[in-house]
Amino acid sequence: MSNKHIFNTSLAWTGANGVGTTDYRAYSRNHIISGKGKPEISGSSDPVFRGDASRYNPEELLIASLSSCHMLWYLHLCADAGVVVTAYEDHASGTMDIDKDGGGRFSEVILNPIVTVKDSSMVKAAIELHHNAHKKCFIANSVNFPVKHNPTIRIG
Repeated sequence: MSNKHIFNTSLAWTGANGVGTTDYRAYSRNHIISGKGKPEISGSSDPVFRGDASRYNPEELLIASLSSCHMLWYLHLCADAGVVVTAYEDHASGTMDIDKDGGGRFSEVILNPIVTVKDSSMVKAAIELHHNAHKKCFIANSVNFPVKHNPTIRIG
């Protein structure tokens, strides 16, 4: 396996509305994110920034990327450690601070995974493996803000 991986996506703005950027209010923020052989993702900006609430915004996609990366590493580490996970969900949230000039940045993301393990003897390891997953997550290692996790472990 190579030590370098290249990822590609495509983006097409669909919101020119026949007038383009003639005025800040004239155009839609709607766009389509795609990748070869994959379903399209309908994107926009957050409604606060004149976007379409029915589409994913970049901030939500960033949070989803962190949540997904953590889960995938976590499941890998659990499988390696003999911790049998039977269900996993996460209700992640992120805080973004806006500057006076309109720019901004995330100040933190909190992952709230709810993990169901097969047996009560697996609970301690199930909790500890979240720390290892966090250390391994490519996305969490690439951002400049804290990514915290607050796991809940269930038996089932």
